[in-house]
Amino acid sequence: MSPDTNKRNSPPPIVFIITIGLIGFGAYKFLPGLLKGKNLNTPTSTSTWATSGSGGIANRISLGNQILLTSQTTGAKQAGVQAFAKGDYQAAVQNFQDSLQQNRNDPETIIYLNNAIIYLNNATASNGSFLKIAVSVPIGSNPNVAQEILRGVAQAQDEINNIGGINRAKLQVEIVNDDNSPEVVREAAKTLTKDPSILAVIGHNASNASLEAAPIYQQEKLVMVTPTSFANNLSGFGSYIFRTVPNISLMAAPLAEYVVRTERTTNIAVCYDSQAPDNISFKDEFVASLTAAGGKLVPTVCDFSLPSFNPESAIADAVSKGAQGLMLAPHIDRIDRAISLARINRGKLPLYGSTTLYTFQTLKEGQKDVDGLVLPVPWHPDTNPGSRFPENARQRWGGIVNWRTATSFDATQAVIAGLRQSNTREGLQQALRNASFSTPGSSENVKFLPTGDRDGKPILVQVKQGGSTGYNFVPLR
Repeated sequence: MSPDTNKRNSPPPIVFIITIGLIGFGAYKFLPGLLKGKNLNTPTSTSTWATSGSGGIANRISLGNQILLTSQTTGAKQAGVQAFAKGDYQAAVQNFQDSLQQNRNDPETIIYLNNAIIYLNNATASNGSFLKIAVSVPIGSNPNVAQEILRGVAQAQDEINNIGGINRAKLQVEIVNDDNSPEVVREAAKTLTKDPSILAVIGHNASNASLEAAPIYQQEKLVMVTPTSFANNLSGFGSYIFRTVPNISLMAAPLAEYVVRTERTTNIAVCYDSQAPDNISFKDEFVASLTAAGGKLVPTVCDFSLPSFNPESAIADAVSKGAQGLMLAPHIDRIDRAISLARINRGKLPLYGSTTLYTFQTLKEGQKDVDGLVLPVPWHPDTNPGSRFPENARQRWGGIVNWRTATSFDATQAVIAGLRQSNTREGLQQALRNASFSTPGSSENVKFLPTGDRDGKPILVQVKQGGSTGYNFVPLR
């Protein structure tokens, strides 16, 4: 399993109407998620609160009653969701376990297994036997990235449930497919805030998605912890908004300094995506740091979001204006445009990139054209000698995980630690906002600054030959 792994989803909707007056959410067997539930026998992800006035949003939400990652479908997994939908949790558990025997690195199945086990092992809601959270990821638009995030959540859920849960309450996780689409994200956020059993949301992925959802979560007082959104606009957004990545200025500055002081490259052209808030922020911070370090921005027009984007013209323009290097900052769903630019470049200009480019897609499709690309990341498996997380993840998933899995694990760990102090939305928010809050993460402890940003520092990595694709991201020593 490489920096990004392949999987997809989008299945049929299933509606559940709860009888006994209590709403519950499914739990899963292997990975982390936090939920506060009521009726352990009846999942709420497709109950009336999720479907009323929400159009097709119920098709995008699942505790285990439908498959969202369709590329990860097995016959046993299909049988598992059918059993889950009928309330036959014993059969669901068996089928999900059988599916994992065939495909162990499917995080959706692990989450569904954990959710089914929760329902199977608990007969009533009165014992407070589970807590519930949601995770929102772009399954339809970027299944690789979605699975990277789900793996981190799943691993945290599994670890906490295997040691008895949070103050004896198991963690339940609901999966949402938001496609990084602002319209879908708005509907998903409104739907999640209306379910009183959901205590936190892990997500969203792209900054434009998180910025769309954040006002809704803030107004309705539901904690959001994004593991992957870097946009400056999220810093200090609100008291319920957190992220487990550092401020973008901390990510961009080391790259700019490396370009000027180590590689002695001063004239840099920039290609970015004007519709990606995180990469706008990265571009702005990179340019500011580049100038401060003695470098110079080469004035070119290169915008990955434009329909008229032309990689040949972009490279020709940069070279004609004296560029000595090229910094690429694409939207996560438009990485193919950055790769096309690298392909046209053919090694003429050294390449640098934003954190977004750390993907399996970059390596698989870029190959020799991205050889030597340098970019910053908040975490790398080879730079955490004292942490058990990288090896635990490798054993669980059968391969090396990347920074998105690590920061998603950290986001879930933070929520778990906060729920140990209080299992209410307000209590969780107060725990995370406390200046003394700290909990072990995938490497360093997870701590939040008053802005809600992660207290941390980046690692510079470079694409070099090796790995399953022929190339890999290797830390710069």
